[in-house]
Parts: sequence; structure tokens; C-alpha cells
Amino acid sequence: MSEKRMVAKQAPRFEMDAVMPNKEFGKVSLEDIMKEDKWTVLFFYPMDFTFVCPTEITAMSDRYDEFEDLDAEVIGVSTDTIHTHKAWINTSRDDNGLGDLEYPLAADTNHQVSEDFGVLIEDEGVALRGLFIISPEGELMYSVVNHNNIGRDVDETLRVLQALQTGGLCPANWKPGQETLNV
Repeated sequence: MSEKRMVAKQAPRFEMDAVMPNKEFGKVSLEDIMKEDKWTVLFFYPMDFTFVCPTEITAMSDRYDEFEDLDAEVIGVSTDTIHTHKAWINTSRDDNGLGDLEYPLAADTNHQVSEDFGVLIEDEGVALRGLFIISPEGELMYSVVNHNNIGRDVDETLRVLQALQTGGLCPANWKPGQETLNV
């Protein structure tokens, strides 16, 4: 199976049903975020009520204000329904739930968005842990996909977002506040 390059191309457009931070049902779409001239941090996780997922989802929520300060919208996505998402959000963190979240959890129940972003495990109907950073112009700037046993690092996601926002050339181990390379 050959993979198609996605980075440095227009990101697949999406609109999905979601549970919003106020716990009401709504919709999220890339077009709407682009209209607000914001960055999009779109991350996929395998399924609700699992063990690694809540650590990532709550870690992203706990740091949401940092993403907001960088003009970025965060969206979490799995192939579960909005009803399952809401039940998980309404479960306390002490009971392996999510509790209140600062960003929407979207439901890719027809698996189209997971497939479009190349993270769908077809025979299981769940997504791999894929994380994508999309510019306000809709260009896919960053993509990382890893095995479902390993959670992601919020610090690294914020670092990459800030590096992309410099518009410059960032060397290895670049940290926010450091100079970019002069060419």
C-alpha cells in the first residue's frame, strides 16, 4: 500500500458532529476555523473509555489556554458517537473519565475523516494516534502518527506549533524564544 504525501498540501476538509466544551452537541469544521484565521490542532485517538486516551485528552485540555494564546483551535476525534463522547465527558477523571474539556470532541462515525487523514485501522474501525497541525490557510504543516499504545507529548505539540508560526527555519532542538536560522 502506498501512502500519499499530505504535508505541504491542502488538508482534507472536514465537518463532524461534536460535543462542545459546554457539553452541548454541535459541529466542527476546518472551514469555520479557517474563517476565524486560526491554526487547527486535530488529533485522533482510538476510542472512548480506554486507558491511554484520557491521559492525552485531559493533558491537552489542561493546557488549552496555551493553544488559545497561539490562535489555535484543538479538536479531538475518534470513531465513537457523540453520545459516547458525552458519557465519557460526564464521567469524572477519578473514574477514568474526562470531566470538563476546553475543546470539542468530534465523532467520525462514518470513518471518512480518519480515512482522509490516513489514520483509520480499517479492520478495527478505529483511528491510530494521529496529530495534524493545519495553518489558517488550510495547509497541512505537520503530521505525526504513532502506535496506539503510546500517548503524545503536549509540550512537543506546542513547540512544533510555535516553530511553524515563526515562519522561519528552526534547527534541531529549537525552543520557543530562540533564534531561527538565517539563510
